[in-house]
Amino acid sequence: MLELLDLELAKARQRLNRAECALERAEGMLEADNGVSVNLALCCRIRSAQRRVADARDRLAKIKPRRPGGDIQSAL
Repeated sequence: MLELLDLELAKARQRLNRAECALERAEGMLEADNGVSVNLALCCRIRSAQRRVADARDRLAKIKPRRPGGDIQSAL
């Protein structure tokens, strides 16, 4: 049972890390002067990445940490 919980925590952490990296990349590309149409597309991509980050954090928060009394930050 603990192995399954560990697997779910690992997948949730990986999903969160990937979403945060995608968000950072999109925000970094927005800083470059690419023109209005590219910036509009990047804004849409950033909003989507922000949603994925929030969803990943929610999912990680729903998975209980393995150690009793531990908080979600220790699971990160």
